[in-house]
Amino acid sequence: MRRHHDMGGMEAGPVDRAEHDYAPWEKRVDTILRLLSDPKRRILVLDELRRGIEELGPDAYEELNYYERWIASISNLLIEKGVITIDELGRKMVEVEARHEAERAKGGKA
Repeated sequence: MRRHHDMGGMEAGPVDRAEHDYAPWEKRVDTILRLLSDPKRRILVLDELRRGIEELGPDAYEELNYYERWIASISNLLIEKGVITIDELGRKMVEVEARHEAERAKGGKA
C-alpha cells in the first residue's frame, strides 16, 4: 500500500536541479544531523531520520519543506530516545521566539 510520502512512479513535474544558497537555519539543521549521527555520538542514524520523516502525517509532510521535515524528525527522535523532553523543547522554542521578536523589535534581521 502506498503511503502519502511515496511518490515513486507518479507524475510530480520537473525537478529543479539548480544549486541554491542555503538559509543559515538550513545549514544549522544539516550540522545538527551530522553531529547527532557522527561515528563518535551515533545518537541517531539516517534510517531513523527517514522513518521519522515518513511518519509525519500527510498534512505536515505536504506543508513542511525539506529541512523542516528533517528538524521535525530529529526533534521527535530525540524525544523518543529520551535525549530531550517535550517540556525542554517547548521552553527552548519559547526562548528562541522571544529572542527573535526582540531582535525584530530592534529592527534587526531576525
